[in-house]
Amino acid sequence: MSNVDNDTQGYSLGQVLLAAVAGIVGIALFVFLVGKIFGVSDQLDVVAPIAAETKVIENIKPVAVIELASAENTGAKVEKSGEEVVKGVCAMCHEAGLMNSPKLGDKAQWAPRIAQGYETLVKHAIEGIRTMPARGGNPALTDGEIANAVAHMANAAGAKFTAPKSAEPTPVTETKPAESASPIADVVAVNAAPLAGKSGEEVYKAVCAMCHTAGLMNAPKFGDKAQWEPRIKQGYATLVTNATKGIRMMPAKGGNPALTDAEVADTVKYMANAAGAGF
Repeated sequence: MSNVDNDTQGYSLGQVLLAAVAGIVGIALFVFLVGKIFGVSDQLDVVAPIAAETKVIENIKPVAVIELASAENTGAKVEKSGEEVVKGVCAMCHEAGLMNSPKLGDKAQWAPRIAQGYETLVKHAIEGIRTMPARGGNPALTDGEIANAVAHMANAAGAKFTAPKSAEPTPVTETKPAESASPIADVVAVNAAPLAGKSGEEVYKAVCAMCHTAGLMNAPKFGDKAQWEPRIKQGYATLVTNATKGIRMMPAKGGNPALTDAEVADTVKYMANAAGAGF
């Protein structure tokens, strides 16, 4: 018994601490090796960049997220209220005053427009005016829904317009959200409706102008030769392929899958030629 006690007392404090540290390091190394063997650390390495990418996508979302749509079952369409249309479509520009649009609730900006009268404002919203595309860039909206949205926005800025009563539901093709290959496409995609036989100019005004007029999300501005020059140099076929399949932040077919390849090609030609191309 005395021999054991003598041996224990022979260790210095430094030796005891060194042994303790060595033990902790050994345990940590063991845990690390077990994690590597079973793939735990690899999973952590993957989770971090995915979380960061999700955060970036969430931060760049506009006020309104417009869903891609695919045709399915037939039914009766009930027109959306003015508030629903404003939140789903119009707020994207009118919330922040993009492209010189009057901000929601700004009485000073809306006063001269309200003075033009309700019918004039509805006509401008349906046909498009200056940098605002026809129907706010969403060709699926009905005249009644546009009228409802105009009344809602104008009245929020002091007007006393009365929106027309909703028409009887008419049979239409209902839509449901379609799966998207890219989260970015969901941010800028347009709720699609067929645009059969539209010219390049018509498609541009109805779909593309929303981003290309003001250069949103780094889209080359319409008519800007400096921004279009490097793209034009890639060739017409390449530009059409990019527009059809999508590239970087631009979704396939400008977010409107109802467009035909020919309509996309005509639109590319229209925009590129406006910037000096000879396609």
